[in-house]
Amino acid sequence: MALEVPKLKLGSQGLVVSAQGLGCMGMTGSHGPPKEESDMIKLLHHAIDSGVTFLDTSNVYGPFTNEILIGKALKERGLREKVQIATKFGFRMVDGKIEVCGDPAYVRSACQASLKRLDIDCIDLYYAHRIDTRIPIEITMGELKKLVEEGKVKYIGLSEASASTIRRAHAVHPITAVQNEWSLWTRDLEDEIVPTCRELGIGIVAYSPMGWGFLAGGPTFVENLIPTDFRKNMPRFQNVEHNKIVYERVNEMAARKGCTAAQLALAWLHHQGNDVIPIPGTTKIENFNQNIGALSVKLTPEEMAELESFASGDIVKGDRNFMMHLTWYHSETPPLSSWKGHQDSV
Repeated sequence: MALEVPKLKLGSQGLVVSAQGLGCMGMTGSHGPPKEESDMIKLLHHAIDSGVTFLDTSNVYGPFTNEILIGKALKERGLREKVQIATKFGFRMVDGKIEVCGDPAYVRSACQASLKRLDIDCIDLYYAHRIDTRIPIEITMGELKKLVEEGKVKYIGLSEASASTIRRAHAVHPITAVQNEWSLWTRDLEDEIVPTCRELGIGIVAYSPMGWGFLAGGPTFVENLIPTDFRKNMPRFQNVEHNKIVYERVNEMAARKGCTAAQLALAWLHHQGNDVIPIPGTTKIENFNQNIGALSVKLTPEEMAELESFASGDIVKGDRNFMMHLTWYHSETPPLSSWKGHQDSV
């Protein structure tokens, strides 16, 4: 009998999603060698048939081709009404360099372009992929609020946003979800971000729930990455000899539990609460099946504490990614009062 994937409320605004989502980033470049479109469409169909209906993408994935892939997969079998599509805006190329942009005109044009690529009328959950620290968050949110009022977006989210940024954004229009990196070895959001989200009724979406794959495959996983895989540059992957102890401990406990290391890492997040939705990514059906198996792994409080001890304190060496200037620590924006003509902007 197949495992039934539960549905959960994400945030307090009405969005209901599968208890585990599917990160689609790796389906179009950046992760490993190029993928066959037909194989990725087959994977997407399998995920939806299995009950994983919360699909996470972004305009920057590909770039642009990830949204097209998802739109095509949904169109082939008329699956639009069965899924919840989360996509993002925020990164754009300027003079050959990537910058973060929250300008209202860009927000609107990015939304229109995503709708066209996805071939849908409305985005279920639209995230600011990163926070533009040059523009008050209220200005960006003002445009997102208009897109909701126009029926182009149902719910609004933020990614890698600080507690104060979340509060200021939420005051303009309710935030449904905050997406931040969260895993056994990345827990920096627990002191400020998680309590803020829970106070405000905001759901938490955990990206890279298996430490960019390391908690699932350990040193062998890193060794097998192709040279063009951007994960090669992860600071923690430059310290594999030191950090492998975390994987080894997780793997040993998984063997005791009769599950895989990947399932154990995901189960730990599922046990954080019904307001937490991990979105592991994969490009293989067998890995997808393994990931949803995490939903049936039960952990006691003692086992949770044991797991957390594996990567506590300064056990892990290296920053969690190579773009720490774009994490929530650095997402403060100017006060609205400093913005010229702000009276007409929100």
